[in-house]
Amino acid sequence: MSNKNIRVAVIGATGAVGTVTLELLAARGYTNVRALASSRSAGSTIQYDNASIMVEEATPELLSSGEFDLCFFSVGTGTSQSLVPHAIEGKALVIDKSDAFRLNDETPLVVAGVNNSAIKSYGIGSSRNIIANPNCSTIQLACVLKPLHDAAGLESIKLATYQSMSGKGDIGIEELKTTKPAEGNLGMDWDYDGEEFSEETKLRAETQKILGLPNLKISANCVRVPILIGHAQAVWVKTANPLSTEQAKKAFSESDNLALEELPTPKDAAGLDKVMVGRIRKDSTDERSLALWIVNDNLRKGAALNAVQIADLLP
Repeated sequence: MSNKNIRVAVIGATGAVGTVTLELLAARGYTNVRALASSRSAGSTIQYDNASIMVEEATPELLSSGEFDLCFFSVGTGTSQSLVPHAIEGKALVIDKSDAFRLNDETPLVVAGVNNSAIKSYGIGSSRNIIANPNCSTIQLACVLKPLHDAAGLESIKLATYQSMSGKGDIGIEELKTTKPAEGNLGMDWDYDGEEFSEETKLRAETQKILGLPNLKISANCVRVPILIGHAQAVWVKTANPLSTEQAKKAFSESDNLALEELPTPKDAAGLDKVMVGRIRKDSTDERSLALWIVNDNLRKGAALNAVQIADLLP
């Protein structure tokens, strides 16, 4: 976005993703930014561009007042469902991080650099006013799958995720702080229907929507691991046409979203703007399959940065 003087609100500004969003907006030179949060945080101060700004309560009245051009929502699903309509009433363009609107047919679900064309008719003041920011695990997966799809097509995906505690937000961060690492355990803290966790269902449906491949076969197994930041994924990709490891590496190297690293770890990815991909090798059980290991800072590229990059794409 070229106009850095637009009126911006970050809703959920005191949370893990909201804090990073403010850092990114300040680094990009946005000058008219306000921090909104729940009544618990209202009245406190938060840093923005080397200055302290007061946190305001995110009320329906404030959001519908017409005081904002662009609103970043980094709150839970229920809160987004309740408050986003008020921001829209106030004529703001909304970029929402929750899963409240992601799979709505009329709402674009966007990974910057993957499906930019989904928001070609969007902009400040346009009649189209919600853009959904995908799940953090979906973002890193889509960034890796897009170059492979462009190079050889995709037939099926199998993966296991190892997701950090910060993916649960402030609650997960606090849980990790109060649990000794030696006592840590694998978590499975998503809604469960007896077959899949909601995280696994979302990962499949969101990836299909972003890539425009509604019939792409995706099978995921998701777990939570006792680390603070960084989601990791072990991925097996079967391409429609043969693709060598050298061709895959070349495709990855040409993507602005990716960084090649032989053995990336969550610690390596912390603070980075790119998804790290490594251990690129042939799957010994299938000549048309590649095995990959990908790691992502789930608070940064997996959430806040993607939302800000979406804003960067707007006219």
